[in-house]
Amino acid sequence: MSTPDLIIRGGTVADGSGGELFEADVAITGGKISEVGKVASKGREEIDARGKLVTPGFVDVHTHYDGQVTWSQDITPSSQNGVTTAIMGNCGVGFAPCKPDDHTRLIQLMEGVEDIPEPVLSAGIPWAWESFPDYMDWLSRRDFDIDVGAQLPHAALRVYVMGERGARRDPSTAEDNAAMARLAGEAVRSGALGFSTSRTLNHRTSTGDFTPTLKAGEDELTAIAGAMHRQGRSVLQFVLDLSTLHEDLPMMLRVADSTKCPISFSITQNDKAPQRWRQTLDEINAAARRGLSVTAQIAARPVGLLLGLELSRNPFQTHPSYRAIAHLPLQERLARLHQPDVRKAILSETATATDDPLFFRPDYDKMFLLGDPPDYEQPPENALGPLARRQGRRPEELAYDAMLSDDGRGMLYVPFLNYSDGNLDATREMLLDPQSVPGLSDGGAHCGIICDASFPTYLLTHWTRDRKRGEKLTIPFVVAAQSRKTALSVGLADRGLIAPGYKADVNVIDYDRLHLHPPKVHYDLPVGGRRLLQDVDGYEATIVSGVVTRRQGEATGRRPGRLIRGAQGVN
Repeated sequence: MSTPDLIIRGGTVADGSGGELFEADVAITGGKISEVGKVASKGREEIDARGKLVTPGFVDVHTHYDGQVTWSQDITPSSQNGVTTAIMGNCGVGFAPCKPDDHTRLIQLMEGVEDIPEPVLSAGIPWAWESFPDYMDWLSRRDFDIDVGAQLPHAALRVYVMGERGARRDPSTAEDNAAMARLAGEAVRSGALGFSTSRTLNHRTSTGDFTPTLKAGEDELTAIAGAMHRQGRSVLQFVLDLSTLHEDLPMMLRVADSTKCPISFSITQNDKAPQRWRQTLDEINAAARRGLSVTAQIAARPVGLLLGLELSRNPFQTHPSYRAIAHLPLQERLARLHQPDVRKAILSETATATDDPLFFRPDYDKMFLLGDPPDYEQPPENALGPLARRQGRRPEELAYDAMLSDDGRGMLYVPFLNYSDGNLDATREMLLDPQSVPGLSDGGAHCGIICDASFPTYLLTHWTRDRKRGEKLTIPFVVAAQSRKTALSVGLADRGLIAPGYKADVNVIDYDRLHLHPPKVHYDLPVGGRRLLQDVDGYEATIVSGVVTRRQGEATGRRPGRLIRGAQGVN
């Protein structure tokens, strides 16, 4: 028997199957797991994992690294949170296929939908491709710290085929559908794992236009999904609106039924209909019993906005006195905000509605101080409204002072999905559903308002260890959900299990020390672009294809990650 390249000694293994924890050595040879149990031989390299949790690498099925993979080899922050495979191209947005004249159009769409600043995308993306196969070929020559998989984005495809008609959401013709289907088939042959689309009014370009895919017809979606699935396993990922769910979900199920294409979509709890998620899960379970492959993607915690002076939005952004100074650099703005007359003027004004889908007129009964350590499941009495009433003050004053704290870097937290009940009980039920997987981390996106790429870590810290306001989940369940179950949902049967023959993507975790820090703004994107990041402690080692890519939370500089070309089986 050949000498193992790496042996992880004596760890407590959660193998991704959902079974009980057990103590074992894990040997890795040639990028694959070669032995699990008591390994007698010595490895070329060894990691002492006694007292540590050993898990498969996590598979994040909902990210937006489509731009970042073109300028960076380190897929942070996901790779800092135990993720060893990230699937990008979600929500119908991406950068291939694209004609040269449409570069700006796709950048504006990504900026508007995913809050990735235009200067970052314009400076960072090299546009060394036009077709989707060209994009895949270009990416295949790059090395990363994790594996990345790509989906064909509907908006890019529609604009590529239909031009201005596609952008303004005209109905497609039979010729358009045939052209899109042909290109979709080519995308699968080049390695696309799926196809993504969006039907939500919240997805708009930075200039305010709705996404080109908003009202795409059933014939268009059926042609595309059918062509892709005929070429190989391909998942249809989509985002729907609550207001049109009663029409769009049955349509998507019909598309799945007629094409036999697996589908995957997001389910959240919405304040406008806080029990609708139950009905939706009932519908997809009924579809699964009919033989359809349907997966619900569930957020690990509230989908929450972070508001602050350094961020994309804040509660006072529509107040005239704030708008008058909003253009100033942070330190100049901060000096003005400390002036009593400016403070008085801003607090005397009220917020007005905008057409920005991520600006909500402030509800101080659902706005919190996130705290350190950050607390994403706070009781309603912790909100600024109740807190201000107990202090005999206005909540606007508390919000104003909170944002001025930490030299103007203070943040407010607004959970706007998955928190209708003031707790995460509904989220727990959603995660436990047999048709669901963890999703919606949006790694690489929402750089100045949402910081949810830490979902994989939160699933372990909050749900298996720290939760105080309800029932927890078990370590085996959480590990299986975000490794094996997510991998299978996108056709990657070669990973997500610690067992001989599987890809050697592994985490060694100091479970007791695993900890998320509060989000902070970093200016490390191209042209000094801003993004929210969350430091994490407790990942002793992350291993991709048998190579240690991170130790003690620091990158080793080794990048064995590659572009995934299509669905994968166990060799």
